[in-house]
Amino acid sequence: MMPERDTTQTLLTRRKLTRAIADLVKAEVTEHLATLGPLFQPHTLFGDHVEGGLKGSTRRADQALKEVQAAYEAIAPAKPFNLRRELATPFGLSSTALEITPVDYVHMAEAASGRRRIMVRRPLTWTLSYSGYSPARLREVLDPRVRGDELQRFIVSHLLLQQVVQQQAGVARILEAMHFKLATETTPEFGELPVTRIAVDISTERPSDDVVIESADLTGMDSFEEVVSADDIALLQDRLKERLLAIVRTHTPDVLAI
Repeated sequence: MMPERDTTQTLLTRRKLTRAIADLVKAEVTEHLATLGPLFQPHTLFGDHVEGGLKGSTRRADQALKEVQAAYEAIAPAKPFNLRRELATPFGLSSTALEITPVDYVHMAEAASGRRRIMVRRPLTWTLSYSGYSPARLREVLDPRVRGDELQRFIVSHLLLQQVVQQQAGVARILEAMHFKLATETTPEFGELPVTRIAVDISTERPSDDVVIESADLTGMDSFEEVVSADDIALLQDRLKERLLAIVRTHTPDVLAI
């Protein structure tokens, strides 16, 4: 939470800073993911268990498939999916290009005037998914009139991506070196379905509920965007530099001028 001294006026300044940083960071992460995209392709791990994959599965591919099958059997029949449909291979996805979408959450703000439901955005964190399988689209296919095969593909797409991220540890390390972190989370909205997130190594904050509600009143919308913690920017470290300095301190500490 932001300090109580923050007001709507100081919030305006921090919001402008946040948006400028978010624009730059989003461009950076988009560029990195475009370069690394081939390493996130499901067929690189699952082989011919995914449509278009090379023939002849490996032990690694078979194990990854077992992980997906076990997760699907636990997740699909449970809420909110309530899907009892057998899982068949090879898996087919309409697209395996990567897509990032904003992360929002509901916050019940409390003030003297009462409670208010506010949709809050995390501006430096995104959901990573295969294109066309974003959480917003998943909400649409949860409609009982859609569901079926389409809902199954959505569940499978997120399970495949989770396995790729877990197995391609080198990709996560590359992104971490550029100050981006990959993580898998669950949300109340989608039960135990693992959702992959990517975020820059800078935190964002939500001010007091009074400021949040005042901001909502000014904009006329029940929404809010967290603001960047500028102190975190000064604390960013070059991990390779720190590792090299540690070696120098071990072997020749006297040569360091810092």
